[in-house]
Amino acid sequence: MNTLEPVSVALKFGFLAVLYLFLAWVVRSSRRDLGGGVRVERGQEGRAIAPDATGLHSASSLGSAPIAHSSPRLVVERAPGHDPGMIYDLDGELVLGRGDRAEIRLEDPFASSRHALIYEQGNIVVIEDLASTNGTYLNEELLQTPRPLHPGDRVRIGDSEFSFEAG
Repeated sequence: MNTLEPVSVALKFGFLAVLYLFLAWVVRSSRRDLGGGVRVERGQEGRAIAPDATGLHSASSLGSAPIAHSSPRLVVERAPGHDPGMIYDLDGELVLGRGDRAEIRLEDPFASSRHALIYEQGNIVVIEDLASTNGTYLNEELLQTPRPLHPGDRVRIGDSEFSFEAG
C-alpha cells in the first residue's frame, strides 16, 4: 500500500468540504442581497429598528426633516464637473443622472442617465434609485427601496457624493 494514498484521500475530502462551505456562503450572501427574507433588527434597547432607518438615523422614531419651514438642499462634497460646496435646492421632483433630462447633471461614468430621484412626500424628502446600473448609496448603504433623507445624510452615486441639508 502506498503511504501517499491516505493523504491524497484526505486532501480530496478537505477540498470538497471547503468547496461546499464556499457554495453555502455564496447562496447565503445572494439570498441576503436579493432580499430573500425580511429581517427584524433590534436596537440596543431591544426595540425593533424601523425598516426606513439608515445607518445614522432611525427615521420612524426621530421623525424626518420637515420641509414645510425649511429649504432642503443637496451640497456637493465631491463630483466630477462640480465645485465642492455647490448647493442644489430641492424644489419638487429632481432627477440626478448623466442624461440631458436630469435636473442635476452628473459627469460621472458610473452614473446612469436617470440614476436617482429626490422628491417631496408629504412633509419629508425622499430619495429613490431609478433601477440604476451601479446603485445609489445613502450613508454607504445601497438603496433597495425609497428612503427619507435626514440632515447630514450622504448620498453617493459612483464617484459623486452629496450631503443633505434641511436648510
